[in-house]
Amino acid sequence: MELHEMEALIKEAMRDADLHPDEIPAIDLYLDQITSLMAEKRREGSLRFEDRVLTKTMINNYSKDGLISPIKGKKYTKEQILQMLVVYSLKNTLSIGEIKRILQNVYASPDFDGKMLESTYMRFLEIKQSEREELGNFIFEFVEHNGLDISDNADFFTLLLGLSSLSSYLKNIVQILLETRYPDVDAEKKEDAKRQKEKKKSASKASKKDADSEKEGTDAT
Repeated sequence: MELHEMEALIKEAMRDADLHPDEIPAIDLYLDQITSLMAEKRREGSLRFEDRVLTKTMINNYSKDGLISPIKGKKYTKEQILQMLVVYSLKNTLSIGEIKRILQNVYASPDFDGKMLESTYMRFLEIKQSEREELGNFIFEFVEHNGLDISDNADFFTLLLGLSSLSSYLKNIVQILLETRYPDVDAEKKEDAKRQKEKKKSASKASKKDADSEKEGTDAT
């Protein structure tokens, strides 16, 4: 593989199509209308993203899990559609439980409303576009810095390993930032209950051991 071939592949790998808030109708939409809107937008991107569909089942699950605000009737507002897009953007990195923890904390903040959500999502899209433009350069700098010859099988293998570890580190960073800002209170309670249970179990064993020792001493006399 030559460098120009890799450059074309990198661009293709990042050529997804994002639905901009301005492209979401101001009127409320039925589920079929939302999935059609998403599918139409997705066709503007690379073919490799065609199977990453936002389905009716996914949207219903988001609603059941409390990831989007409750709907009234059968139509979804623009704000709820933006909530779907946020979940869709996070789900490739985080679990549903982690996403729920983020959104519950964000939605509970005093300054949160539909306008904040829209402006935040628009800023995210701007950053994402910047990532598309800069990531290719980063990978070429990575190759050059490490003296890799991608036409060589061993070096190409090393490149794949290096980029995979980078992906893993980035995911870990997202998770540790999440855990620090929005700790999993339920998990902490369960862990604390587990420690208390183990402590009582150890104390009970020690008490039983002392009782057995005392009994043995009495029997011996």
